[in-house]
Amino acid sequence: MATLDRSRLASLLAAEQATYTDRHPRSRDLFAAADNLFGRVPMTWMNMWTGGFPLYLDHATGNRITDVDGHTYVDFALGDTGAMAGHSPAPTVAAVQRRAGELGGITTMLPTEDAQWVGAELERRFGLPLWSFTLSATDANRWAIRLARLATGRPKVLVFAYCYHGSVDEAFALPGPDGKAESRPGNVAPPVDLDLTTRVATWNDLASVEAALAHGDVAAVLTEPALTNIGIVLPEDGFLAGVRELATRYGALLMVDETHTFSTGWGGATRAWGLEPDIFVIGKSIGGGIPCGAYGITTEVAAAVTRHTEAGDADIVDVGGVGGTLAGNALSTAAMRATLGEVLTEEAFAHMTGLATAFTAGVQQTLDELDVPWSISQLGARAEYRFARPAPRTGEKSAAAADEELDAYLHLALCNRGILMTPFHNMALMCPETSREDVDRHTAVFREVVGALFA
Repeated sequence: MATLDRSRLASLLAAEQATYTDRHPRSRDLFAAADNLFGRVPMTWMNMWTGGFPLYLDHATGNRITDVDGHTYVDFALGDTGAMAGHSPAPTVAAVQRRAGELGGITTMLPTEDAQWVGAELERRFGLPLWSFTLSATDANRWAIRLARLATGRPKVLVFAYCYHGSVDEAFALPGPDGKAESRPGNVAPPVDLDLTTRVATWNDLASVEAALAHGDVAAVLTEPALTNIGIVLPEDGFLAGVRELATRYGALLMVDETHTFSTGWGGATRAWGLEPDIFVIGKSIGGGIPCGAYGITTEVAAAVTRHTEAGDADIVDVGGVGGTLAGNALSTAAMRATLGEVLTEEAFAHMTGLATAFTAGVQQTLDELDVPWSISQLGARAEYRFARPAPRTGEKSAAAADEELDAYLHLALCNRGILMTPFHNMALMCPETSREDVDRHTAVFREVVGALFA
């Protein structure tokens, strides 16, 4: 088995850093001049791009990004799934232009026919009959959690260690030594002790799920079908079915967030794996880059919510915290209709998944050839390498496999050779415009930079 030489890694990283700095003077200068931006970036997580400063965008289309220094990249990050339809897909652009220009009325607080079309399409794909719209999956999760609490009369949400559900307060939790939820390291000013709102289980561990549910205070199990932001950690056979059965047995709702796992296929993991959520959340990708999100609920959840609202326990029309002035606006619903109807089709997913399979095989070939103790996992159109072999089976194990220096080296080395990966981790996503040539290019570059590391 190949052994990592940390001094060699440090030397290679320094060389890639110097190349990156030299090649991007305009991006470097813009970052240095951004005195009026907190952290010098529009959103602080943009500082997670490796290199000391982020690349600045000039233009993007399909799966290509060009920075302000004139370098063009094959983009496998795709906005961390926000651009899974590709950058500025033509049908989405046309729909947005028509709504904003010819028709007018970007946001009016009035419903449109597009919204009903999108709701029907979401039911066709994911099975839930009733839908409401937001501007992000984070918002959809927040509002749906409140509905779950209202429907069940219970205060807590069960999540999995190292899950990802946007910036939902309840989700930044880990199991403490006594089983109580503790705040994840680095969590920014949680409003209350996480144990007051959250219970935490370990992924692929049904015993931990049952132990959490047995307290009888969990309104909903909030889960991705696979962990995604800590590396792809796939469910073991029977795990998700077991979670569904335990939620039902202990009176909790099952709330599935497919914001990232939509990569599994046209109907997400929910359709592909036969999941049966009571509440469903999705965001980012369904609008082709226009901010949007949605949550769906069953008729049973809707009936429970209605009973409470009719009894005067809550007012979801006005002060219930389950809406926003811009949510469901005419522009975002037009974008969703075009993206779902004309871009992220069954045919597109077949193409994207086939490419991800080739991407995975290319990476695995290098790992096998060099006997590198890493792994790669695939989730439909998405794949990710992790610095552990075998692939981690829990969020805790996947977190322990993190290596900031290795991440920095791979990201910079790939970037310097014209390939962008997701800055937070080593995820690659295919879009309808991705080609086999793009995948083969990554395979060759990955072999080069990993070969240099383990030479």
